[in-house]
Formats: sequence, structure tokens, C-alpha cells
Amino acid sequence: MYTMMQVCRQLDMTYQALKFYCNEGLVPNVKRDANNRRIFDEKDVHWIKDLTCLKKCGFSIQEMKEYLELCLQGESSILPRKEMLAKKQPGKV
Repeated sequence: MYTMMQVCRQLDMTYQALKFYCNEGLVPNVKRDANNRRIFDEKDVHWIKDLTCLKKCGFSIQEMKEYLELCLQGESSILPRKEMLAKKQPGKV
């Protein structure tokens, strides 16, 4: 498990950005330790890294939320996710 600061260092992002993503519901099922501090597992870290990629592709917060909802649907939503990415990065998906 990783603390917020450890994730921030690992992904070269600010504490405020990670806190914002969590507060906006972009990191699903965030766990908390005994002191009520957010903690993250490998799956969370991978997802947060994906969020940084979506941001670099030009996704808005609302689009990131839509993408998250599709991801939570599983493999049945691969095509719509691919279409979302293609709209942001034509010719690269």
C-alpha cells in the first residue's frame, strides 16, 4: 500500500492534483488507513497513472468521469472507450 505522498513521488504529480482526483471521484474505492488517510494499492496507482495520461490527451474532468464509468463496466465497454480516445488522439488509437 502507498500513501498519497508516495504515489505523488512515483508519478511525479502534485499532492493537490491527487487529492483533487480523489475528491472528484476519479479514483474509485479509495481505501483509508486507521488514521483516515488515503492509501492506494498497485491497481489504484495504475489507474492514477492512466488519469494523468487522459489529462495529457486533453480529457476534461467530466470526460474522465465518463471514461471511468465505462472502465467500471468491464470488457463490454472497450469499444466506447477506444472511441473516446480516438476523438482526442486521431490516428493514434
